[in-house]
Amino acid sequence: MKPDKYQKKVIAIIPAAGLGKRFGPDTNKPFLPLSGKPLIIWSLEQLETVADIVEIIPVLQLKDMEHGKKTFEEYGITKIKTIAPGGRERQDSVKNGLKLIQDKGCIVLIHDAARPLIEKELIINAIQELTLTSQPLLKGGGGAFNGYDGIILGVPLKDTIKEAIDKIVHKTLKRDKLWAIQTPQLFHFRSISEAYDKASEEGHYATDDAALVERYGGKIKIVMGSYKNIKITTPEDLVIAEALLKINEKLST
Repeated sequence: MKPDKYQKKVIAIIPAAGLGKRFGPDTNKPFLPLSGKPLIIWSLEQLETVADIVEIIPVLQLKDMEHGKKTFEEYGITKIKTIAPGGRERQDSVKNGLKLIQDKGCIVLIHDAARPLIEKELIINAIQELTLTSQPLLKGGGGAFNGYDGIILGVPLKDTIKEAIDKIVHKTLKRDKLWAIQTPQLFHFRSISEAYDKASEEGHYATDDAALVERYGGKIKIVMGSYKNIKITTPEDLVIAEALLKINEKLST
C-alpha cells in the first residue's frame, strides 16, 4: 500500500459505541463519570489541543447521538463536525467513521474512548513518527515512500505469557518480543481504507485496526506508549483511572 502525498492533516475517529456489558445493563460507558467528567471527554480534550488534528469524528450508538452532541458542546469540543453511527462491532463503527472522511490524503488517527488517560505528548509523537518517516523518496513527491503505513502505541509486557490449550501449558512465549498494543493508532487514509474495504468484502474481523492493515501487506511500526494509558473495561478500571489521575495531579503540583 502506498500512502498519498505527505501532509500533516490529521482526522481522528473515536469509537465509543460499545455496549459496556461488563458495567451492567443499560450502562452508557462513554458518558460514565471519571473525576467529574464524562469518560469520553478526557481523550477528546487532549485531541482538541493537538494542532495537527483538524477534525474529530466520534462514533456513538444512535440513542446517544443527541446526548453526545450536547455534551461535546458543553465541554467546548470544537473540532467535531459530525458524529458517526455505531455498527454491530467496533470494526463496523470505525468503518462508518471512515465513510465520513472527505480528505482522502489525510492521516487517520483512531483512538478508543475507553482510554481516557492518553497524553498529548504521545499523540504528537505518534503523528510525527508517521509523517516524518513517510516522506517521498523522490523530490517533488510522487513515487515510492520511505516509511510506514501505520504507527501504533504499545508497551512491553511485564508478565510471563504462556500459550495454553484447555488450560494446559503448550509453551512459554519469549516476553522480550511481545508488546501490549494500545490506541491511538495512526494510518495513511489509503492504507486503512483499503484494508477496511477488503476486510468487509471477506467478512474478516480483527482485534485492532493495525491487524487489518498488516493482513493486506501494510508495514506497521510500534512506538512507546504508556502504562498509564489503560483501557476502561470493568468497574475496577475506573477506580484505577481515578487513582492515576490523583497521582498525576500530585506530580504536577
